[in-house]
Amino acid sequence: MQMSKTFLLILLAWIFLGITCKKDSFITSPQAQINFSVDTLQFDTVFTSVGSITQSVKIFNLNNQKLLLSQISLMGGSSSAFKINIDGAAGPSANNIEIDANDSLYIFVSVYVNPTAANLAFILQDSILVAFNGNQQYIQLRAWGQNAHFLQNLVITANTSWPNDLPYVILGGLEVDTNAILTIQEGCKIYLHANAAFLVDGTLQTMGQKYDSTRIYFQGDRLDNPYNSFPGSWPGIYFSGTSKDNVLTFTVIKNANEGVVTNGLSVDANPKLILDECILDNIYDAAILATQTSIQAQNCLVTNSGRNIVLGEGGNYSFIHCTVASFSNDYIFHQNPVLNVSNYETLGNNTLESDLTASFINCIFWGDDGTVTDEVIVSQLGSTVFNVDFENCLWKITNLPIGIDSSNTIANLYPQFDSVNNQQRYYDFHLQASSPAINQGINTGIPFDLDGNPRAVGLPDLGCYEFQ
Repeated sequence: MQMSKTFLLILLAWIFLGITCKKDSFITSPQAQINFSVDTLQFDTVFTSVGSITQSVKIFNLNNQKLLLSQISLMGGSSSAFKINIDGAAGPSANNIEIDANDSLYIFVSVYVNPTAANLAFILQDSILVAFNGNQQYIQLRAWGQNAHFLQNLVITANTSWPNDLPYVILGGLEVDTNAILTIQEGCKIYLHANAAFLVDGTLQTMGQKYDSTRIYFQGDRLDNPYNSFPGSWPGIYFSGTSKDNVLTFTVIKNANEGVVTNGLSVDANPKLILDECILDNIYDAAILATQTSIQAQNCLVTNSGRNIVLGEGGNYSFIHCTVASFSNDYIFHQNPVLNVSNYETLGNNTLESDLTASFINCIFWGDDGTVTDEVIVSQLGSTVFNVDFENCLWKITNLPIGIDSSNTIANLYPQFDSVNNQQRYYDFHLQASSPAINQGINTGIPFDLDGNPRAVGLPDLGCYEFQ
């Protein structure tokens, strides 16, 4: 009996020692598990002066053994706006940090922001790397860098007007509901995050004016070099089938994945989209992508995009005094025609055909330093209505499109733009004094150009700029 009790005590001691030793040993399996108190640490305070805010994130060891974190590092290093303190030790990194079984440690994160700093991004981002047993996990960091209207996943359901008091920064996307009108006043600047599409189911009206300070700008929210020049920095502006009466005036859209995308015919007598004195530049894919819809454009500059203008599956279009041009540079190689027009669209095994009426007057279509020989492609399929007219245009073309009407066109004479520097990515699409596009237009009743300068009444110049 006494021996049994002794054996039991020894057994319990061994079990206790085994458990204790296990807790004191390190788990080395890649299947070891940790958890973060948050996966994204967001500093919601808008900074109006130099400031610092501290928050914390907790790392939990979910294992019954000790865990060795081989590395905790702030990815932006010492130059980051964020600073970290790892369980009492200042960062930006630390190695071989132990966490006891079923225990945790804190990382304290501070952000130092000077909102008056030049080229400071509206959204500051970084991340913290946590490495263990061959695994790498990240804690995302985000803070506001400048004072602005921050709009996240916003749906506008009533008529709304945006004044020009602060910039607008859009996160996660914005939607203008079916029965709502969003009016954007002159001088407004709209900055969109990488995941922020601008969706218009209702109506968008921008009220820009001719001066740089009074134009309206849509662009990505990264203002620091080189990100402020990257195409594809944000998704684009999308007009759905229910959208109507959209008017963009003296508006600049740049660095998007797609510029403006619109589909479906207008639900009333007005064009679905009017583009007056607009600039669409450095768009990764299509600057203007239209499917069976209606667009009226005048004095527009559409440049240096993957596909400048694509009009598919018919529709009604009018482009007057527009310059459409692309040159290959470090960001976008010119390999697609600057204008592609068709009365059909192929989706899988199905081909959809619709009536097409398109008019191009006093326009320039040009591309260079790429692989394109015909900068204007017009395609027809089936027996739907097909009226495509080019009048007093200058274009780079080898094969004249079949089935179109054209008059007074100038082929393959370089427009002599003021400045083209592909290495510096500097482009000025005003005309030189010797340009063949000068005095080659017809009177369309449009009294001024993209700069707001007067046009010659009798013989205006081709393109969006009148030579002064």
